[in-house]
Amino acid sequence: MPDSDSSHFMKGTSKSAVVFSCLLVLAGILVACSSYTTNSSSGTGTVNVMLSDPATCSTPNGPFAHVYVTITDVQANVSSSAGSNDSSWVDLTPDLSNSPKQVDLLGQANNQCFLAQLGDNQELQAGTYQQIRLILADNSASISGNACSNSANCVMLTSDPSAPHALQLSSEAKTGIKIPSGQIAGGSFTIAAGQTKDLDIDFMTCESIVQEGNGQFRLKPVLHAGEVSATSSSINGKILDQATGNPVQGAVTVSVEQPDANGIDRVVMSTTAAADGTFVFCPLPSGTYDLVVVGTRQDGAFYDPTIITGISAGSTTGNVNLYLPATVATSGATLNGVVTSQNTASAATSADVQLSVLETAGATTYTIPLPPTSTQNSASIAVETAASTTTLTCPSNTDCASYSMQIASGGPYVGAWAAANPVGPTQSAPLAAYVVDGIATVPSSNGATSDCSPSELQSAPATALTGTGPFTESVPTLGFVSCQ
Repeated sequence: MPDSDSSHFMKGTSKSAVVFSCLLVLAGILVACSSYTTNSSSGTGTVNVMLSDPATCSTPNGPFAHVYVTITDVQANVSSSAGSNDSSWVDLTPDLSNSPKQVDLLGQANNQCFLAQLGDNQELQAGTYQQIRLILADNSASISGNACSNSANCVMLTSDPSAPHALQLSSEAKTGIKIPSGQIAGGSFTIAAGQTKDLDIDFMTCESIVQEGNGQFRLKPVLHAGEVSATSSSINGKILDQATGNPVQGAVTVSVEQPDANGIDRVVMSTTAAADGTFVFCPLPSGTYDLVVVGTRQDGAFYDPTIITGISAGSTTGNVNLYLPATVATSGATLNGVVTSQNTASAATSADVQLSVLETAGATTYTIPLPPTSTQNSASIAVETAASTTTLTCPSNTDCASYSMQIASGGPYVGAWAAANPVGPTQSAPLAAYVVDGIATVPSSNGATSDCSPSELQSAPATALTGTGPFTESVPTLGFVSCQ
């Protein structure tokens, strides 16, 4: 882990103040913000805030060279139900409203442990914080030294890194990118009197950008947060091709996962293995994680997924092998499907839906990240349902969206992590059986407001691959109802 002064911030803080040191991993930019004081009789503690982005979609293999956003404020709230205009939001960076800062979310893609100070010491009342939000500048705002030319927020493509494309916002400029309690490890972040804690905010850039049918790019933010230790919060290791013993000649996506309330392993963070096979997740909230690895060889062949369970933060996995199937020509499967949505009156209405691929091995259901290809650069994909087009006819009284995902055809290799003498993974099944999982949110809600009833659907029955391939499968429709 690169050396950092984060553990030395705020020493000697008085007992009448909570210091909120805004440490964001945002292109290493130093930003000043003024002092802000909140007196509290309940006691105080010290908290450091970091933002990391282990991007899988950055250059040279991904489509994006830069993703710029302009931050105007960072706020926190002790209430999980506080609305956007609630007076209980605490302003952590008041000076940013007058001097917004534009940062490249991919600027630290290869150095996740780098910490840059965004603000001076900031006092904050002790308590249990259940919401955090980052507020962005409107695209029409005037930004000093604007890297995006005429827009405050933009993306630049690897194919043309000098041409900015405006990043369309939903309500981020007015209400902020919210991190609700469900996306904070443990449901909340508690700071008590006399405590010093580090809080990491993970901006999952690749999952947060949607390219719409009109060619525009829209920000649909996916953020997570949790407590970390600045000195022992990494998981690192090396991914190798089992057949050659060398790093994979191609692209590898590595994800760490934890179970949600229903016991399904969900992606907490994803990154790309370096050319020498090494990877690192840092910082990570304390806890135990499952590692899920997928890879694509240079010739387009997919490796079967490898899953290593029970890895503690602060540990190294050592070497982790990826396995090619016996017949590489049929190593991939294409899953095609449709998502529909309608409101409570059974009339068409739109919804944002995040689509993931699930597979059960043993007693656990894991999220299997999409292998990296020219069209897949994140663990999951996002779609927005809309009215019928010339190429897609929606069922009556619905809006809809079609999708196509490429995934490995083989079942995963699963093994348990051990600090010494780890047991090698074994394949759970020769061929995969996949379920497509969809989670619906209200359009323009930053992914924070659930939509439809139920808001999560899974394709049934599972799509079980059989035969010798090639595998092109139609997935049962995910039909969302009672949407807003």
